[in-house]
Amino acid sequence: MNLMLQIWAGYARLTRRWPGLAAIIPFIPVLALWTAVSEAGLFPRAFFPGPADVVRAFFTLTYKGILPDYLQDSLIRLATGAAVGMAIGIPLGVLIGTSRRAHRICWPVLLFFQAIGDIAWLPILLIWFGFGLTTMTFVIVYTVLFPVVLNTVLGVESVPRDLARAALSLGASRARVLWEVTLPGALPNIITGLRNGLGYGWRALIAVEMIVGTSGIGFMMFDARRAGSTVEILLGMIILGLLWYIVDAWILAPLERATGQRWGLVTS
Repeated sequence: MNLMLQIWAGYARLTRRWPGLAAIIPFIPVLALWTAVSEAGLFPRAFFPGPADVVRAFFTLTYKGILPDYLQDSLIRLATGAAVGMAIGIPLGVLIGTSRRAHRICWPVLLFFQAIGDIAWLPILLIWFGFGLTTMTFVIVYTVLFPVVLNTVLGVESVPRDLARAALSLGASRARVLWEVTLPGALPNIITGLRNGLGYGWRALIAVEMIVGTSGIGFMMFDARRAGSTVEILLGMIILGLLWYIVDAWILAPLERATGQRWGLVTS
């Protein structure tokens, strides 16, 4: 027990001094187990490659330019779909959250379409738009839209109405109340919706690239299946995990904490 406590105390001191290690150390046992199983030869190397094989595949595909091109395509598609989803979702969420009439009209429709998963749209999208960028963009926008709208509505409704009434009584216009009271109060929830929406959109992008894509990380993994290249599939999975960890832990989570600290004190 004392040994475990000493190890944990050492780990706490180490990660407090170098916070970046807290994200790396938990993966060391996973890599060690992976290496041990692959080196033990329990499975054929073609079916269960080791970490060194994946690293070699990374450098080979990077040298050929395949990996950078596919990664760029996936990121551009996600950024485009997320931007369109936010441009639609935030104003729609503010409208539903501030207007009872809009809430009565839009809320049932919103819940109806939320229940229809993004992949369920693929058959009809393929008939309408074919195997192309429009189909992929529609799926990403559809996936990002609902978390953004629902969290924006929650954020707007959580802002105390007394604050808006007080601003109106002091002579502020409704537009100014919306800009300086409602939106800052709802911002932590909007950022949370954006974080969730991008996560769902990232997974949806990989799925749709596997089905209709001709490039991208999802396409690379699915195309590797035809060649029986397990190492490229594992490389794609690792890239997906690392990329999302970087985006979420280094960009979205700090942004969410910052908005919560700056504007999250507005409570009902």
